[in-house]
Amino acid sequence: MTDDYLWFEEIPFPVIGYSYEVLKEACAQFVIKDEDTVLVTYPKSGSHWVIEILCLIHSKGDTKWIQSVPIWERSPWLETNRGNKLLKEREGPRLLTSHLPFHLFPTSLFTSKAKVIYIMRNPKDVLVSGYYFWTMTHVSKKPESLEQYFQWFMEGNSICGDWKNHLTVAQAEAFDKVYQEKMAGFPKELFPWE
Repeated sequence: MTDDYLWFEEIPFPVIGYSYEVLKEACAQFVIKDEDTVLVTYPKSGSHWVIEILCLIHSKGDTKWIQSVPIWERSPWLETNRGNKLLKEREGPRLLTSHLPFHLFPTSLFTSKAKVIYIMRNPKDVLVSGYYFWTMTHVSKKPESLEQYFQWFMEGNSICGDWKNHLTVAQAEAFDKVYQEKMAGFPKELFPWE
């Protein structure tokens, strides 16, 4: 059991399965390829559910791959020691996952044609799910109470930093603009912008 975090760029990460060197390499040098699909989420926002869906799409509904290969090998986490190694060795279209805030993402993402799926979840649900998850694991500092975890969450001192700033303001605005353009043909009452 551990009583702390691995701090990288003023953001806390678990101490087990992560290293400063891999985080630094993942952020600065990892190459996102045009054919990649990148799933980005704040922790406890539904990444496992979406990975399962994407894997079913990838395998055209055949469940053999999903039932025989662990999730962390089908869609490795870019910033983890094991996931980073698996991704660098993998050829062809890759499915990869990350909890990195966008400002830490490899610059190759922004010049590639990779598909990016960003998942957002209600912060109240993220908070409660995160609290129960981190109190059960042994990979990072454990909160003593929900109130303490709420304080960490509000200060941006929970795993992978600040939920509110996982995307920068400019990125959130750009996302909103693209989303509004893509949804322009749908009835206005489905997507109230104001």
